[in-house]
Amino acid sequence: MKALVSIITASFNSEKYISKTIESIISQSYTNWELLITDDCSNDNTIEIVESYNKKDSRIKILKLEKNSGAAVARNNSINNSKGKYIAFLDSDDLWEKNKLHEQVFFMKHNNINFSFTAYIIIDEYGNLTGKTVDSSQKGSFSYKDMLAKKATLGCSTVMLHKKKFEGLLNMPLLRTGQDYAFWLKLLKNTNQKAHILPIALTQYRINPNSISRNKFKKAKRQWTIYRNNENLNFVLSSYYFCFYIFRAIFRTS
Repeated sequence: MKALVSIITASFNSEKYISKTIESIISQSYTNWELLITDDCSNDNTIEIVESYNKKDSRIKILKLEKNSGAAVARNNSINNSKGKYIAFLDSDDLWEKNKLHEQVFFMKHNNINFSFTAYIIIDEYGNLTGKTVDSSQKGSFSYKDMLAKKATLGCSTVMLHKKKFEGLLNMPLLRTGQDYAFWLKLLKNTNQKAHILPIALTQYRINPNSISRNKFKKAKRQWTIYRNNENLNFVLSSYYFCFYIFRAIFRTS
């Protein structure tokens, strides 16, 4: 029997996109999955939309936080309730290609890999292709130091982990932004694992106008804060890795 994959999703006022996100999971060629959506106190129709899918498909589960706590807490709640051999992350406005789970599970199983990610396509808020693909030219695997230098982007909605191999570490740092990047660093730093790239674009990552991904200053500030406060790097090391980050942010291609 194929291994169960637990899909980890946080939602907050996601009514505009959540249906398309769920449909991209339902359409997967790999069918042994569970979707755990933790809602972070949405005040729109997100919960009603998810519940309507749950009534038709028991693999889809809706969990609710009692107070608005941020994406890290919501994802951690989904992780804590997961039952799969693998856990995969999907943001509530992103989309998967129909063979995403099949390709990634096969890649991990047949190469004895415990941490993988894929390339991804950038789409705009309306779902239109922007012509940009990220991480498709990457090869091999990436260590903790490689990730400090941002040698790969490692989009959250592309990551899959072998759950048992990271036992005791599967809680995202409680940051309002950048919690996924800080999480990958934590996993790599505290194990002998590396993040392995499957250089096929299997995810569509949506960029919204007000997203922090559009604000270069805020992204840079967040990166510096993670170096200094989360990784406890001294000023010299932080500056060293920050230079790599800036260079790649300016000149990165697909």
